[in-house]
Amino acid sequence: MPEKVRTYESPAIRIVYDPVRCIHAAECVRGLRAVFDPDRRPWIDPSNAAADDVAAVISRCPTGALAYERLDAGPPESTPSVNVVTVSADGPLLFRGRVIVRRADGTTGAELRLALCRCGGSANKPLCDGRHHARAFTDPGDVGRLGEPGFDPDGPLEVTPQSNGPLVVRGRFMLVDGRGEDRGVFDKAAFCRCGASSTKPFCDGSHVAAGFTAD
Repeated sequence: MPEKVRTYESPAIRIVYDPVRCIHAAECVRGLRAVFDPDRRPWIDPSNAAADDVAAVISRCPTGALAYERLDAGPPESTPSVNVVTVSADGPLLFRGRVIVRRADGTTGAELRLALCRCGGSANKPLCDGRHHARAFTDPGDVGRLGEPGFDPDGPLEVTPQSNGPLVVRGRFMLVDGRGEDRGVFDKAAFCRCGASSTKPFCDGSHVAAGFTAD
C-alpha cells in the first residue's frame, strides 16, 4: 500500500511530505539537518529553524516530495521565471518552473518541481521512484542537439506522458544536460521514458521493440 502524504507543522510553517515522490536526493538533510534528520522520529521537525530557512531548503527538493505552507503570513514558494528541464546523469528528468502535467484521464495538475522517470523501471510512472539505482541505469545526460540560443519565457510547460510511449513536453524551456550545461531553448520535445532509446534523452521509437507499457 502506498505511503500517505504526511504533514509536520510549527506555528510558522506547515511542511507537506509525499514519500511516494521522494528519491532520497537528500537536499533537505544536507541543507538543514536540524529540521530534516532521517535518524530521528519523526524525522521532520519544523520548529527547529526559522520558517524562512525551512522554506529555502524545501525549494531545493528536486522532486516536489517536500512542499510548504506558510502559517505566519510569510511568502509562498515563488514560481521560477524560467522553465528548466535538466537531464540528470544516470537519473530522471528534473522539471522546475510552471509545469502542467496532463494525466491519462484528461485531468491536469500544476507543479513547480517534478522528477519524471526515464529508466523505464519506476513503479509510479511517470514519476521517478529511485528505481534507476537498482536497475543500474546509466546515461550521462548528454543532449545530442542544441536548441535556439537565448530565452523568452512564454507560459507554462505542458507535460503529457504518451500511453506506452514517450514523455511529450510542449512550451518553451531551457534544457540542461547532465554536466549542468545549458543546451539552449526548446519549444517541444519527446523524451524517452522506456530507457532504451539510442538518442537519449530524446525518444527514437525504441519503446515499441522494448515492449514498454505505461499509462
